[in-house]
Amino acid sequence: MNRITTALLAALEALLVVAIGIGIAMVPLTILWAAHFGLSVEWFVFWRAAADIWLLGNGVDLTVQLGPDVAAALGLAGADTPFLVTVVPLGFAMLSVLMGMHTGRRAAETPHRWTGVGVAVGTYAVLAALVTLSAVSETVTPNQLQGLLLPTLIYAVGVVVGAELGRRQTVEVAERLDPVSRRIRSWYRKLPHTTRIVIAGSLRGGTAAAAGVLIVSAATVAVLIALNYATIIGLYEAVQAGVFGGATITLAQLALIPNLVIWAAAWFIGPGIAMGVGTSVSPIGTVVGTLPGLPIFGALPQGTPAYGFIGLLVPVLIGFAFAVVTRQRLALPDVPERRVAERSAIEHILTGLGMGVVAGALLGLLSWWSAGAMGPGRLVEVGPNPLLVGALAAAEIGVAAALGMLAGRVRVPSGLPVKR
Repeated sequence: MNRITTALLAALEALLVVAIGIGIAMVPLTILWAAHFGLSVEWFVFWRAAADIWLLGNGVDLTVQLGPDVAAALGLAGADTPFLVTVVPLGFAMLSVLMGMHTGRRAAETPHRWTGVGVAVGTYAVLAALVTLSAVSETVTPNQLQGLLLPTLIYAVGVVVGAELGRRQTVEVAERLDPVSRRIRSWYRKLPHTTRIVIAGSLRGGTAAAAGVLIVSAATVAVLIALNYATIIGLYEAVQAGVFGGATITLAQLALIPNLVIWAAAWFIGPGIAMGVGTSVSPIGTVVGTLPGLPIFGALPQGTPAYGFIGLLVPVLIGFAFAVVTRQRLALPDVPERRVAERSAIEHILTGLGMGVVAGALLGLLSWWSAGAMGPGRLVEVGPNPLLVGALAAAEIGVAAALGMLAGRVRVPSGLPVKR
């Protein structure tokens, strides 16, 4: 495949990614335009709405100015003045990253990897700029600078990661590392032996612990939606959006599922989430007022759940369990320099605390990305407090992991090789 063909295919893939992302919102809105409004409203109103949704899903803040009638109907303080919407429906961002990884892998299969990567990202940047400029209206105005940068940055992360993963599958092992990676590896190998063990254990174990908390949170969200199905259906009926309006609301809620998973993780860690200024949904109780009009919020825990304090044990148990596994992985027979007998208690404790720091940083960053403003008045504060989530996660997982590293004497069976 020559360079021109690689560039054309990369540009086409970037175009498809943008089209699919906007199309997810555009298709139901277009059906709503035809079926409910009878084509009487200008179609570009719905195009701008779809573009705004896509931009919001890629981290772009929206400034909203409602008309007097709509503001009065909402009955929220501050609805008649411009307000920000900053809660990112992370489903769109995840889609951009995953499809970007596919583009990167495809580029890595050609002799002109960086041409494909550069053209894909450049094409995406041009398209994101056009979408940002076309989305401006009297009612909703996206942040222009963010619109020019953030969607492209999110997609570029996926493309670069995909290109690197694809390259590692197509070249010899000895050639897998690029010059920058070789320098980092060389610097890492020059570190003291104990420092390398602590860093490796902290990164592996901390990432695994954060993933474990998110997996439990995802299962919990699914169970809560199933248990509160009747309440959610009742809220759908109360909205009276019709078939096509209900389908549009459902797609919006699907885009918020990753947010709900992160919010559930914040609940397990302890701080919980806010659904408006002065509200709280946490293990010690739920205090909320008027919620944003999405039926899925009917799955939020009500009152003071009897299992609240039990839920606080989740990050502790996960930190302990993954510390035990991490210690065993670092002490397998094929890595003789990492025998448990040669490692001190201080080394174990530092590794466990490092796991907490890594897990706390990851969960805090995700909490920051998932929170923001969802409307006027008290809805300017929705989601978890990232600093509290990160700090408490680091403390809970770190202490439990330190104990797990000290207590992890029982071998766990494993047939998987350890990558150094």
